[in-house]
Amino acid sequence: MVNNFSRSTSFNRRALNAESPRVLNVSSPKALNVLSTKPFCFTSSRVYHRLGWVSRLFPVLILIGALISFIILLHGGYIYVLPSLSRAFYGHGVLKFNNSSNVCDIFDGSWVIDDDYPLYNASDCPFAEQGFNCLGNGRKDRDYLKWRWKPKNCDIPRFNVHNVLEMLRDKRIVFVGDSMSRTQWESLICLLMTGVEDKKSVYEVNGNKITKRIRFLGVRFTSFNFTIEFFRSVFLVQHGWMPRHAPKRVRSTLKLDKLDDVSNEWINADVLIFNTGQWWVPGKLFETGCYFQVGNSVKLGMSIPAAFKMALGTWASWVESTIDTNRTLVFFRTFEPSHWSEKSRRFCNVTQNPLLETEGRDRSIFSETIFEVIKNMTVPITVLQVTSMSAFRRDAHVGGWSDNPTVPDCSHWCLPGLPDIWNEIFLSYLLADYGLPAVNGKQCEFILFLISLLSASFICNLFSAKFDMILVIKKDDLQREDVE
Repeated sequence: MVNNFSRSTSFNRRALNAESPRVLNVSSPKALNVLSTKPFCFTSSRVYHRLGWVSRLFPVLILIGALISFIILLHGGYIYVLPSLSRAFYGHGVLKFNNSSNVCDIFDGSWVIDDDYPLYNASDCPFAEQGFNCLGNGRKDRDYLKWRWKPKNCDIPRFNVHNVLEMLRDKRIVFVGDSMSRTQWESLICLLMTGVEDKKSVYEVNGNKITKRIRFLGVRFTSFNFTIEFFRSVFLVQHGWMPRHAPKRVRSTLKLDKLDDVSNEWINADVLIFNTGQWWVPGKLFETGCYFQVGNSVKLGMSIPAAFKMALGTWASWVESTIDTNRTLVFFRTFEPSHWSEKSRRFCNVTQNPLLETEGRDRSIFSETIFEVIKNMTVPITVLQVTSMSAFRRDAHVGGWSDNPTVPDCSHWCLPGLPDIWNEIFLSYLLADYGLPAVNGKQCEFILFLISLLSASFICNLFSAKFDMILVIKKDDLQREDVE
């Protein structure tokens, strides 16, 4: 939950009630001794008059000094503290519309050059997989790092790492899907690590290295008490061994009516981000002897699109019956297009700049099925429609700059790169749902310091006012003594 800063300052009310002036008994020897004019050098009415003006002017000077100090503090806060808050509210924390229509399709836009990118260096992030670190693997051109997605009618919030870290405090973020999901998971961790001073306070909970073979990875941000986790579930449904009496060509099956057997681990998350699609191809299914199963029946003739829709229906039913959407925000990221030059996936031509046209890759039967299933669900699901925007980015693929350059890759993406933009969009939705953190730790310290200073100034004013009253009392008593 977002931590709201609230501090109440209480003052001792007795200090606000100045003591009523005590009437001295001038007939007593002690009083006469105290108020006698003999010990005082200044006895003329002109001196008493000056004394009255000084006593009245003193608290005014104190107030002026306190006001000047307050203005200086505000100015310092404006320079050093408020910029981060202003960035958060003015276009850096919520969508900022560019026209009066207030209608924004964040995924309808174009790629523009922005020299503020990239937002991190993968070589400095221990959670960026070596195979995705294109610069570290020898890529020479850097133009692919400089592109930002610009929607037509609004602006995506600029990434403010301190606001995001505070927003995620005490939360559990879970990614579920294939290697594309793991890439986005790595990207988010690297983005957030730029705002963490003690890098050692961020660690994988089981001490594992980031590899594609591990089914669960979890990274904890100790200073902010949150985790970002990844569960490898490439189909979302259960992948099992061949059932009894199945044909010889069947080596394994996808149980389309049963969600992955690790799905119970996803339930208590604050945010869930799902994806699937890359493995729903003949080369990963039929050519390996994997077919579809519903109940005890193997569906040898079922097409991949039909099976994909049934699997998503199983996922949707599980979300509706199991996930408390009042607590958990659920996202589904659409299919990410590849840019192979031929269907055999042997030739990968990575360009230096984004394409001017999508070449038909902005449409996907998988993405269309995701929308069709989710629109009929009874609970709110946010779809991250990255298919069309990613279709332009032939330049952003790993290509031959992986940890195995002999195997070209036009499916996965370089880090830093395109997945960072997916995360900026994802975080903009989180900011809209959770709201902005009120203040961070340094801002709290500043506000507490300001309150302490103002309290001290207020107390000084009280003492000066009380001192002024004493002077006035003495002056009046001395004047009466002169008259007598």
